[in-house]
Amino acid sequence: MKRLINIVLTIALLTATACEDFIEIEDRGQQNLDNYFATDAEAEAFVNGIYKSFAIWDEWWQQVSRITNIMATDDAWMGNLGQNPGDHFAMAHYFVEASNAPGALKNYYRFKYENIGACNIAISRIPEANISEGMKNRLVGEAKFFRAFSYWELVQNFGDVVLITQPESSGGINKARSPKAEVYAQMVQDLKEAAAVLPPTYDEANTGRVTSWAAKALLARTYLFMADYANAYAYADTVIKEGPFELEPNFVDIWSVYNHNGLESIFEIKANSDQNYNVGNRFSVVMAARGEMWPEGEEDKVMDGWGWCVPSSHLEQAYISEGDEIRRKSTIIKLGEPVYGDEAANPNYQFNPDLNKSGRVWRKYYVPIAMRQQLVTKDRHIPLPKILLRLAEMYLTRAEAAYFQNNVAQARADIKTIRARVELGDKDGLSGNDLLYAIWKERRLEMASEELRLFDLRRQIDPVSGQPMIAEAMGPDGYFVQYNLNESTDPYETIHPEERQDKGIRYQPGRHELWPIPQSEIDRSQGVVTQNPNY
Repeated sequence: MKRLINIVLTIALLTATACEDFIEIEDRGQQNLDNYFATDAEAEAFVNGIYKSFAIWDEWWQQVSRITNIMATDDAWMGNLGQNPGDHFAMAHYFVEASNAPGALKNYYRFKYENIGACNIAISRIPEANISEGMKNRLVGEAKFFRAFSYWELVQNFGDVVLITQPESSGGINKARSPKAEVYAQMVQDLKEAAAVLPPTYDEANTGRVTSWAAKALLARTYLFMADYANAYAYADTVIKEGPFELEPNFVDIWSVYNHNGLESIFEIKANSDQNYNVGNRFSVVMAARGEMWPEGEEDKVMDGWGWCVPSSHLEQAYISEGDEIRRKSTIIKLGEPVYGDEAANPNYQFNPDLNKSGRVWRKYYVPIAMRQQLVTKDRHIPLPKILLRLAEMYLTRAEAAYFQNNVAQARADIKTIRARVELGDKDGLSGNDLLYAIWKERRLEMASEELRLFDLRRQIDPVSGQPMIAEAMGPDGYFVQYNLNESTDPYETIHPEERQDKGIRYQPGRHELWPIPQSEIDRSQGVVTQNPNY
């Protein structure tokens, strides 16, 4: 009984558990849930905990588990030359094994199921609670959105996964993995039901909560990854045409610390600088440059970065190849260059190149100097929200879905819209494979560092070779590996043997399209949960 209450309160109080048996709920405590959701406020507090547990927002190592996938792409290096890289090197460089699955991977798996477990409690119990119908519908809709989003992330990382839709007893952990198609079907059902009951907007006091538009946007993404192009088009089209969103006029402003819930943001993880709680963004520290250099007396300008997950010169060259200066400068800060949008305060960004693999950091997570000087504590109180769904993605989704439905005019029009914002010309002269490659390149340039690149490379099938694009990028003959070994003369990347220049050479087709199921989960299920191929 005490154990169950502790689990419920742990989630509701927005803290992360450390126990291994995260989807166990003992039968003897079930009756306590009957009286748990006694008021609107109590029920809302519980669902607020679902927001927090989904975000993995409490500790830096939880947030690092969200960026490890970026490290495994052509967009970034693992970085972090100043300390032991720990588990992340194995994933970034493709020698991860099931038997020694990194702690980040095990934590990610566990946190997602913790979130799903909390969602299942809310979805199962709140409808029976003696609270207002409006509150009941809204909270269940929010829980269904997060259950779907957690499963979306699990499927992209692990493929077939254990599908749990009810609060489980201690015997419930020994479930076989469900086919990915069944998990997708549950996600679609959850998101449609959420979209039907969630409000389209909130008053100022509740800004940032999940809306019906967020559910529809996640449906568009989900259908795209299912290769259901008709539905992907339909939902993206609805969000674009009927939703209250607009593209930010200035690309760099999308991630501004001063632009919470901006014009383009459909759903974002909130953050603020309240010194009493750990509710700030840590990406801006974890992914910032190590060894920033400021004159004596200007220490309040320093961001004590850790140098994880730094942009690659290959990504920078992709921007340069398009003449895409606005998105390049809004995405990447290079050593010695002025910081785009903060030029007056930081006209010559200096940090120690010996401590940073690429001499580059992410502009999207940069904290302006004026904000740095206001923050009492910078490492866990940075008021920069993490945008998870935004309007530009919907244009890119509609473009790709249109292409696969032979609607070339719409595909070109959407790419034109995205490129026009950053003062680039259209791609109206392209068709066939060249147009598809252009759409995919726009996704890379527009969404870099936003946790989609690895999943895109895995799902995109090259129309010429018939292989997933991840296999085109990685492996001994991959374009990313070949660039780094034989083409790159980048003065920062090539001088750092601490992180091997052959990143990705160990990629194995038929294996690394997914990560391994953590062996600890297989052992705990007594072998009912099976391993992914070739691990």
